[in-house]
Amino acid sequence: MYFILGMSFHAKSQTNIIPQPVSITLNDDFFVIDNNTTIKYPASNEELKALGDYLSNHIQHVSGYKLSSNKKANKIISFSLVKANDLGDEGYRLNVTPLEISLKANTKAGLFYGLQSLIQCLPAIRTNEPLQVSSMDIVDYPRFSWRGMMLDVSRHFYSVDAIKEFIDLLALYKMNVFHWHLTDNEGWRLEIKKYPKLTSIGAWRNEIPGSIIYKLDSTYKVPLTGKPYRYGGFYTQEQAKEVVAYAKSKNITVIPEIEMPGHSGAALTAYPQFSCFQHQQETPNSTLWNGVVDPMKINLNYCAGNDSAFLFLEDVLMEVMKIFPSEYIHIGGDEVEKTYWENCPKCQQRIKDEGLNDEKELQSYFIHRMEKFLLAHNKKLLGWDEILEGGLAPSATVMSWRGEKGGIAAAKAGQQVIMSPSNPLYFNRLQGEQASEPFGPNFTINSLDKVYNYNPYAEGLSMQERTFVLGGQFAIWTEFISSISHLEYMLLPRMPAIAEALWTPLENKDFHDFVERLNNWHFISWEQKGINFHKENYTSRAHEGSR
Repeated sequence: MYFILGMSFHAKSQTNIIPQPVSITLNDDFFVIDNNTTIKYPASNEELKALGDYLSNHIQHVSGYKLSSNKKANKIISFSLVKANDLGDEGYRLNVTPLEISLKANTKAGLFYGLQSLIQCLPAIRTNEPLQVSSMDIVDYPRFSWRGMMLDVSRHFYSVDAIKEFIDLLALYKMNVFHWHLTDNEGWRLEIKKYPKLTSIGAWRNEIPGSIIYKLDSTYKVPLTGKPYRYGGFYTQEQAKEVVAYAKSKNITVIPEIEMPGHSGAALTAYPQFSCFQHQQETPNSTLWNGVVDPMKINLNYCAGNDSAFLFLEDVLMEVMKIFPSEYIHIGGDEVEKTYWENCPKCQQRIKDEGLNDEKELQSYFIHRMEKFLLAHNKKLLGWDEILEGGLAPSATVMSWRGEKGGIAAAKAGQQVIMSPSNPLYFNRLQGEQASEPFGPNFTINSLDKVYNYNPYAEGLSMQERTFVLGGQFAIWTEFISSISHLEYMLLPRMPAIAEALWTPLENKDFHDFVERLNNWHFISWEQKGINFHKENYTSRAHEGSR
């Protein structure tokens, strides 16, 4: 996060920029983009050339103008790298006069974010109106360094093209982490060459028509009928690398999640020898929570008393680390069904041999062992807040989802935290009353205003303890979200709401102004592009001017 003080004041935006900048001063005139405009940057810098092409392509898309680069012209859009202590690693300074748009930053990331602000000052869609950008001065930088999204592709699989669409949306709103939940009970989604059955078997399951409804309603006792169908998919290593490179071009880090020691039913369908009881099974489907009716008749946990299970996971992570250059590897660690370990002779012997008190400490042993392996390969372990149980691994970072309690405990212990409380940051949960929403779980209503007002700095943390809070992240679990349209609906407009919550200073935030900016640009853009979104705050202009 950034502790840069005394920067500026808050002015009502009169622009449509989301997230709202730290400082914005508007003037009365305009810069008009036309065929006489050139984009100027150091020609020898390939990264800046790529940014120039990015902006040029966007302008051509919304106007038809194909701008030149580094030509002599009366009107210039320039960007350059500088050394400015007030901007940090991701900040930028945008100055617009009638003759020049000047964008400066310390890093390519800052320039990229400045371009997102500039893009939001242009027409949302091509209407052939003049491309006028208000004269202004913006100084901007994020409040938190971690601004993330977690997407579960285990329960429902989404194509590489769909993943890129979501990355584009993250980039537009200056988010910088894509947490890719690649494995769970219901599907293993990443090619591992040493263990091909993870995808030939673990990536596929037999679904039953109506099983999603059955899964949600625990009172529904009628057996499901209908012909099961094969469902699933996976990403090759080359496809995963393609996503990583695409995200990197937009300043987004992709962090893989490989679940362990629980939520591993798909992997253990393929390789049951790494479980406690080695049941022969099919990959769990969507009939009940976690894909099973009776957990004791199916493998969901790796055996913590079996060294071969650890060697298997180390082999898997060796391939994962070659695909994903991220600093962190997420290992899950949540909702471990410890009954397996309670009844497993090997696990009980492990508890005895290691001098552990119980299965909670056995889980801590498991996490510590994987942490040591990752550290030996210059990676950091990231896990859900259950990794606190039995004692937290020394260098692990906690992602707090069961409220903020786990995050607070970790921060007070001096360990890094990412806040991702299910209330209000699980976007698979409803946005309004259930009767008006798509089918899904009704634990809490995570409405737009509640998301917008979320503050990762939990009450009770001292200023020193707050320094361990890296930022926040929303999550979208896809048990009930099988289509791209439905997923878009659950993301939007809550994604830009959390983006503003994580970027903008508290004193600059205004929910009603945020909604106005949504209506003036963002809703229009999504609607014209065919992107689905929740329309509760949408003021339709479809009939304006009609008789």
